This record gives sequence, C-alpha cells and structure tokens, in this order.
Amino acid sequence: MSNKFPDSMDFQGFNAPSRVECDILDLEVEGEIPAEINGCWYRSIPDPQYPPLLGDDVFISGDGTVGMYCFRNGHVDYKSRYVMTERLKNDRAAGRSLYGLYRNPYTDDPSVQGQPRGVANTTPVYHAGRLLALKEDSRAIQLDPHTLETLGELDFGGKLKSLTMTAHPRPDPDTGELYFFGYEAGGLASREVAYCVADKNGELVREEWFEAPYVSMMHDFVVTKEHVIFPVFPTTCDLERLKAGGSHWAYEPDKDTWIGIMPRAGGVKDLRWFRGPARMAYHFMNAFSEGERVHVDACLSEVNVFPFVLEASGITATPEQMAGYLGRWTFELGGSGDSFEERILGPGGDLPRIREHEHMRDYDIGYYMTYDPANGPPLVSGPVGAGFNTLLRLQVKTGELKSFTMGPGITFQEPQPIPSGRPDHEGYLAMVIELHEKNVSDVVILEAEHIDRGPVATIRMPLRVRSGVHGNWVADEQLRNPQAH
Repeated sequence: MSNKFPDSMDFQGFNAPSRVECDILDLEVEGEIPAEINGCWYRSIPDPQYPPLLGDDVFISGDGTVGMYCFRNGHVDYKSRYVMTERLKNDRAAGRSLYGLYRNPYTDDPSVQGQPRGVANTTPVYHAGRLLALKEDSRAIQLDPHTLETLGELDFGGKLKSLTMTAHPRPDPDTGELYFFGYEAGGLASREVAYCVADKNGELVREEWFEAPYVSMMHDFVVTKEHVIFPVFPTTCDLERLKAGGSHWAYEPDKDTWIGIMPRAGGVKDLRWFRGPARMAYHFMNAFSEGERVHVDACLSEVNVFPFVLEASGITATPEQMAGYLGRWTFELGGSGDSFEERILGPGGDLPRIREHEHMRDYDIGYYMTYDPANGPPLVSGPVGAGFNTLLRLQVKTGELKSFTMGPGITFQEPQPIPSGRPDHEGYLAMVIELHEKNVSDVVILEAEHIDRGPVATIRMPLRVRSGVHGNWVADEQLRNPQAH
C-alpha cells in the first residue's frame, strides 16, 4: 500500500480498518448457546478498503461490509464480505480511493465525477426474501442472504423513483409491510422526501413525495399502527458549502425542530407539522398511537454529537449537551397548536432496540447503550469517538433500569434482541464486545430480562472486527419461508 491510513480518531482503536473478508466455521463457545437460538445475525460495518483520497475522512464513509453470525444447534459460523458497490469497484480498478469528503461529490477525483458513490455500510435488512444493505444517501444494494454475494441495486423493478432509501426502514410485524423513506430524494441538497411502502411480497405499492421545511439529516423515522412520523432536525445541508469543498452537514441550533405526522390510512397531503426547540436524534426507540395522541421515544441531545459535524458548525459542546437523554414526545392531534410535550424516560445513550412484536404499539421494555465513566475511561470505537461501555434495560412504564458492564478495557456495540419463542420469556440479547487489550471482537449472549447476571454464552472470535453500525436478526424459519413474519 503506497499510502497509510491517517492517525486520527476515525482510524484508531477499533475504528482501525480491518479489510478482512473471511469464513470461520464453528467458533469457540464458552457456556451454552440456548437451543432456541437458530438463525443468522447480519451486521453492517464501515471498513475502508483504501486510505482516503484527501488524507483523512470520517468513520461513516467506510466501504460497506456485512458480517453474518449463523447460529444452528449450538454452533456458530461467521462470514464477512464487502458489498461490491460501484464505488468500491472503481476504487479497486484504480488501486486507490477516488472519492473525497463524506457525501460531497465535488471533492471526488475527476475520473468518477457523476458516478454512484454510495457505500451501503449502515444497516442490513431482510424483507420478502431479500437481504438489503442500506445507506441513506443512495438506494439499497441487494445481497444473497446465504452467501452475501452482491446482487445489485434494488429499484423495485424500476418503480422506485427516489434516489435514496433510509437505513432505518420500519417493518410491520403483523402485516409484513416495509415502510421506508428517502430524503434528498430528488438529488443532492434537495428538500424532497419520498415516502414508500413495500408489501409483504416485496412489491413497491406506494411512493409519495413532499418537501421538508429544510434539508435535514433525517437518519431515522417511526411508524405506529395508525401514523407515520417524519423528523426534521437542524443538522442541515447547504449546496454552496458543498461546492466550496465543505462538509455535507452542519448543525444550526437557531433552527426549530420540525415533526411531521400523517395517518397511515391517508397520504402526504395530510401531513401535519409540529415545532419545537433545536434537538438531534439519530435513532428512535419506538412510537405508538393512543387515539389522537402520538407518543415518540428517541435518544435525544441538544447538539449533533458527531465530531465532524461539530467542527463544521464551529460548536464546542459541553459534556451535558453530548450526554443527552432518552425522551418521549407526545403530540395531540386533536388540538390546534403546533407544540408538543416532552418528558424524560431515562439517561442518555443511543442504539435503542425493542422486541420485534412490540414495534409500532405501546410497549414495555427497551434496551440501549450508554457510556458511563464509572465503568472505565473512554476508548476509541465508533463515529463519536468514545465507545459505549454499558448496556441498559429500561422498563418504560416504571422507569426501572438494569445495567450490564464488563469494566475498563471493553466496549460494546449495538444489542440485538433475539426471541426465544416462549410467551413467558423475554428472549435474549446478542452483542459484540470489543476487548481492546486483546484486540479481538467477541460476542456475548445475555438473557434479556436478566442482563445484570452476565452472559449465558460467550462466542470467541480469533480476530478484531472493525466497529459496526447496525444489525438485524433473521430466524431460520424466515430464511426458509421469506413471507414468515
């Protein structure tokens, strides 16, 4: 390699590129994997193949890889593959990176100007027999769910007009429908948003467009049984800044937060907008409707915590602003105003998850990650810098918290709920743990109700996997019968 990766936060510690594609059969297991855990856990990992064109870059710009842990009869196999995007193909042909700043095509090498630059590195989603690798600045890339072979871009047989698709679609566990959207749907820095629905067979049955109040980083959204909720937070894009070679995103705390709510039975013409103070949420835990009241639970902060966004914004954030909180916003659709209520549900953190059957409805339990300085000094892992070192289990209605940590030197990635199939059992959580001293990435399996008791099984990995983003569990029954949900 003629150039080295930079010595910056985005390329240090567990953010250091791994660049490994591998098959590892029958991983070592300590303890016993519960007999009811049979299926595949897919995870997306940004992992740059080449050093950045401009000398430095951000973590979330890395080429997409998908790792797959397959659990069967107490045994675990691991497979990882790069998503063969047009961008990665072009880089490999040139033997170097040809793409510049994150989501800024004006900084690319002239040889790839106007060509696709998506990296498909954020979330793997399984729907109607398709495994999709998602990144919100482009369309989905379809993979073979068994081999991870790249099959190509998904445009739903030419029906999809949006140029982008969110990395956080919302599947309805009852109907099998997939709800999703694309922002900057009409092109770079456009205010256009496309709202879409795919039926249980994977057919696109709906695509409606509207304009957001301003160009916003709409990373996630939420859907209830009766409503669809679109967030517009003041992390904004400016075309002139891009043309000048600047950051795609900056945070503008003088702008309002806007929340658009529409009935699922209606259309975007029925969107009603609410306004509140400047906030940022990358991820929502859940949402549900109670008649004309809509409740939305999110991991909120007063600033955008990504270092490259703060730098572009000229903001120095306080620890309190960075820590944030888990909050509930309640919207009264029967009223005439555009404000909403807020209450705090729990301490700050991110990467929230709930059990599949509780999506879109009133729910009992949520899981999410936080960094607690009492459990060890900060260690580099993930896009913010300091990795999470504590898993929280929140009983939403009572506020009761349980926590799990492994002490200094170990950071955690996103928890993955796995159902047990027993109505009297909360299920399990799988979680990649990063052992910084040993430089390896193991997996722990926890009983979800009793995370404070520690792992029931630990899966040992013989290597370090670069810090991942999101994952999803697919049971063997779903892999055999794609319409099962």
